[in-house]
Amino acid sequence: MKDWRKYLLAFLITAAIFGTAFYVTARLDSARIAEIRATQETISIDLLSSETQFELLGSLDCSTIAQHPVLTDELNSLAEQLSFAESRLGTDSSDVINLKKQYSLLEIKDYLLMQQISQKCGTKPVSVLYFYSNAGDCTDCSRAGDVLTYLRETYPGLRVYSFDYNLDLSALQTLISLNKVKDTLPALVIGNKPPVYGFKSLDDMETLIPELKTMATSTTATSTNATSTQ
Repeated sequence: MKDWRKYLLAFLITAAIFGTAFYVTARLDSARIAEIRATQETISIDLLSSETQFELLGSLDCSTIAQHPVLTDELNSLAEQLSFAESRLGTDSSDVINLKKQYSLLEIKDYLLMQQISQKCGTKPVSVLYFYSNAGDCTDCSRAGDVLTYLRETYPGLRVYSFDYNLDLSALQTLISLNKVKDTLPALVIGNKPPVYGFKSLDDMETLIPELKTMATSTTATSTNATSTQ
């Protein structure tokens, strides 16, 4: 009889431990889902706002466009939120994939807007289309992304657009086809030049984008002028 009670007590303690663990895990998962949903709602609002801005910017004259920053800050903010969602849910999550599709469409819209502004105002924007993969088949994609992030932060005039090559999105696949980008990743399309493949160091990128020297000069001059007026 004593052995029976001992086994019953052990069973009840074990059940209580598992029950508590299950409850805590469920609560954490619920909080995690609520946090991601809040992020999704924020991104949806930002996307709608940015799409409206595209329409407004497209109707401006060249003198106004020159003084109006195009959507760099909005794109960078959405990229950070998407990265947050990926870290929480994983790259295979349907929610993350949908967010990535929305973000990719926004990037393509910004890219097309810059092309329109270039034709309308005679400007020469410097852009980089970066194609990567999260499928575990691109060992250099992470390093390539780090280099491009550094360049984007160092040279505000450089526009970097990042795309998941394998994303099932017709607009993205059309962009890939038009630029004749192969599935040898990472891949870069710099301006109107043919694609280049493989990891590129900072020195390589400075050779591939000679305009960076002008950007660096302009940035330095602006900083010097700002300092002298203080």
